[in-house]
Amino acid sequence: MLLAIDVGNTEVTLGLFDGRRLARSFRLSSETRRTADEITLYLTQVFPELASRGEHSGVIASVVPTATPSYLEAARRLCGRDPLVVSSLIPSGVEIDYRDPQSTGADRIANAAAALRLYGAPVIVVDFGTATTFDVIVKDRRYIGGVIAPGVITGAEHLIRRAARLSAFELRAPEHVVGRSTEESLQSGVYYGAVGQVDAIVRRIAAEEHIRPMVVATGGLASMIAAHSETIEKVDPDLTLHGLRIIYELNHPDGPEKIQAAATKPSPRRDPKRGVKSKKRRK
Repeated sequence: MLLAIDVGNTEVTLGLFDGRRLARSFRLSSETRRTADEITLYLTQVFPELASRGEHSGVIASVVPTATPSYLEAARRLCGRDPLVVSSLIPSGVEIDYRDPQSTGADRIANAAAALRLYGAPVIVVDFGTATTFDVIVKDRRYIGGVIAPGVITGAEHLIRRAARLSAFELRAPEHVVGRSTEESLQSGVYYGAVGQVDAIVRRIAAEEHIRPMVVATGGLASMIAAHSETIEKVDPDLTLHGLRIIYELNHPDGPEKIQAAATKPSPRRDPKRGVKSKKRRK
């Protein structure tokens, strides 16, 4: 079985694959410092299969350097071998066309690998996490970069801290854009601000690159934002985990993805001059 670990600034996402099937996934807060012993205990409780005999492997993507060693050690103990650490220095199935490839986040590389494999190019991945990131993959398997914006929750929390008379509120899609109370006004501003940000940035990317991309959303708030977005076409909550699996298989000596990558032909795409259209216009 394959243990996949995505260490983010707010959450750690854990997944266990049986072949290419994601058997189970689980999320932990990454704001708490944990030792390798604690992580090992968590993993065996969540994934009891790891405690059984048999061959297990691991793959890790981390954007939190201080937490990485503990997760590496825990995965090493449970798998009996060093896990694969995702970075721009290993094959991912994507050509990273960034000015400084080594500065590309491991989670963004995993997202790009999964989006390209599962949805084809051109594709834009919108990941709602501590930051809201937009990753752009175009023809010839090229990852050309993207956009990093403050995360929806991150921005809302900062607003509450800086404004003396504003208090915490539940983030949800409001019934009306015009709020009739402070709480409703905050909900509307944060929610529709995030929706508008996504649609505006996606359209600008599409116009600048002369593409009509598939737009895939992932992350904790993906479904909520996609409900009113005019550009998000697909929500894939497990995109990063599948990207880790794909990258692991590409780097495994007998990984089936190596054979498939050589045989895969680019899927036919729509006319790139048409631009990104809204969901409403497609009716």
